Amino acid sequence: MLAKTKIAVIGAGKLGEALIAGMMDARVAKKDQFIATAAHRERLDLLQKKLGVKTTLSNGEAVRKAGIVLLCVKPQTVEEVLRQVADDMTPDHVLISVAASVSTRFIENILAKPIPVIRAMPNTPCLIKQGMTAVAPGTHATDGHLQAARRMFDAIGRCLVIDEKHMDAVTALSASGPAFVYTIIESLIEGGVKVGLPRDVATLMAAQMVHGSANMVLQTGEHPAKLKDIVTTPAGCTVDGLLELEEGGLRVTLIKAVDRATRRARELVNG
Repeated sequence: MLAKTKIAVIGAGKLGEALIAGMMDARVAKKDQFIATAAHRERLDLLQKKLGVKTTLSNGEAVRKAGIVLLCVKPQTVEEVLRQVADDMTPDHVLISVAASVSTRFIENILAKPIPVIRAMPNTPCLIKQGMTAVAPGTHATDGHLQAARRMFDAIGRCLVIDEKHMDAVTALSASGPAFVYTIIESLIEGGVKVGLPRDVATLMAAQMVHGSANMVLQTGEHPAKLKDIVTTPAGCTVDGLLELEEGGLRVTLIKAVDRATRRARELVNG
């Protein structure tokens, strides 16, 4: 499906650009398959220069020329954009939305046609092809549509299919989560500086340590608690550090952060 289909990227900001570049690099799609839109001509000129794709200021024109519509606009503008292109959308299109908190039902109600809709939630590490994306099908989406979406997002990291009822939790854990991790990395850097490490050394060590630790979880498949126990030798320094984390409430605070962000995600857009 992807190899032959024109792809309209509506609202091609940084994420839209990353998706285009990722698909091209992974040879999932070629540059002549894309047509990208943005609100400003300067942005379109930059996309043409960097990626060599066709561009237009008209969302309707892009939709009419495409079979797959990748909706990359902010949640607050989804309804406005959908109403602009509703007459141009047909059941032969596939719409993939990356707008946080916007349900497939919300989109389907606006389009008022049996158009396949897939909701996707990527995160910012997609910009360096290390992303995590979850996708959920709407009423009219088939397995074939889902596989096409997965191929798109696999090009910029990892992708899995979930039930849409979990998408707000995905938004909180996977999409908001990098901000939580950056805060942890920042704090570890400050800790390193406090005990005498040069800031550039502390930054490299903290970031690489988090990167390596995350890969240990992914590659070994072991529970993080088991991997933690491997590091925690009896009467060693690690257990003292863990005690400080427990006394400071880090574990509970992170759980509460995901819970709070999930509740906020549910409030962003009605539907």
